[in-house]
This record gives sequence, structure tokens and C-alpha cells, in this order.
Amino acid sequence: MNSIREFFETIRVEHTVFALPFAYATLFLAGGGWPTASNLIWITVAMVAARTVGMAVNRVIDAEIDARNPRTASRAIPAGRLRSSRALAFSVVALALFVAAVWQLHPVCRKLWPIVIAAMVAYPYAKRVTPYAHLVLGAVYFMVPTSVWLAVTGELSLASVFLGLGAGAWVTGFDIIYACQDVEVDRREGLHSIPADFGVARGLGVAFTLHMGFVACLVIAGSILSAGRPYYIGVLLTTLLLMYEHRLVKPNDLSKVNAAFFTTNGIVSIALFALIALDTVI
Repeated sequence: MNSIREFFETIRVEHTVFALPFAYATLFLAGGGWPTASNLIWITVAMVAARTVGMAVNRVIDAEIDARNPRTASRAIPAGRLRSSRALAFSVVALALFVAAVWQLHPVCRKLWPIVIAAMVAYPYAKRVTPYAHLVLGAVYFMVPTSVWLAVTGELSLASVFLGLGAGAWVTGFDIIYACQDVEVDRREGLHSIPADFGVARGLGVAFTLHMGFVACLVIAGSILSAGRPYYIGVLLTTLLLMYEHRLVKPNDLSKVNAAFFTTNGIVSIALFALIALDTVI
């Protein structure tokens, strides 16, 4: 039981709140209203399981680096409370659940699921070779709306592509903000990020640009879908929250990164989902 508890702490299962609302919003949009119970259940299982695999593998790959970073040294694997082999065993179980869930969705998903896992596993390696590794995480989130749309309808739509581009820009931006905390460690360890390679101020500027791109993608997707007032209220609220987030974090003051990263982005994803869902059902 201790290993299971440590594993869930390691993968920060509560952070699924960032991705699930995008999946659920797309589920409502793709179906034009309330989703079927089957789609809701299996997409939830697929999302949680895929994220579990990605996070667990990431923690194992980065364990030695995390052990030398004061911010992450207390994590279960580098601290020795959870063996890497045990974490990998749990991730194999999660992978099996993911594949099983995919098989319950549209048949086209059965051919594409390895791409999702490959992108998740690529992220920790990408930051060893390029400052643009954030884009790999963005690609994972691009696949959330597009994959859900495929799972429901069997085909891509232009709206789902813009929703995916928006989700990718959003997560890329806040991953850049989060990376600002580890600039010195990344430089010492030979890791790359936009803040480490180009400076915190420039990194925050890039993150802001990406977040405004996220808003633009939401507007375009809403136009394609002929969305109603609740949808655009959600876009407006998202814009205001993102602007607030960028007021919290400054190049010379990173003390509020966690408030910007966890609290604000959690509110963004949940509020946007709620208003999009409302728009589809009324």
C-alpha cells in the first residue's frame, strides 16, 4: 500500500485536472451535447492511464537529476521511498488500461495510440537536446482534443485542430513558466529550456505570446463551431485569468510560480470546460 501511495504522489494524479477538462469539453463539442456514458467512461480511463504512463516514465528517467535538484530531491523515487522498478511496473499496468480503453473507442484510435505514448516518453529526453522541449509537451496536449474528436466521430475536424493547437499553446506556455524555477539547475546539469537557454524574461515573454495564441485558437474554433454566448464568456474568463497569471510571475520574482501554475491553470481548464459544456447543452 505504501508503494501505491508513493506512486500516486509521484505522478501527481490530481494534476489530471489540467488535461481532463479539455477532453471533456471536446467530448461535448464533438457529440453536440451530452456524451454517451460509454465514451465518457473510456475516454476518462484512457486519459488518466496515458498520463500515468507519461508521468511515471518521466520520473524514472529524471530520477538522478531530480536527486540533485533541491526542489525535486524529496520526490519518492530520488528520495528512495519508491523503487524505479516498482514505478515502471505500475506504468505497465497503466499502459494496459490505456490500450484496453482505446479498444472500446472508435476503431481508428487503435492504430494511433502508440503516437500518444511515444510523445509522452519523448519529453524528458527532448530537454536533454533542445530548448524547445516544451513543444513536445505541447504536442501531447494538441492530441487531447484531436484524439477525443477522433474517438467520438472517427474523423478530424478543423475545429478540433484549432482546439488542439490552443491546448498545445496553453500547456507549452505554462511549462515555460514552470521551467523558470530550475534555470540554474538546468544549466548545471546540461539540460535545456527556453528560460535556461535564453533567459527568464524572454521565456516569460514567449509564454505570454503562446497564451494569447491559445485565446486566438479558442476564438477561431468557436467561430467554426458557431458557438454561443457561454463559450465566449469562457474565452473571456480564460483571457483574464491568463493575464492575471502573467502578473503573478516576474523575471525578478518567481515566488508565485506555483500559484500561477497550479491554481490559475486549474481554474482555467475547469471553468472553460464548464462553460463550453453549458454552451453545447443549451
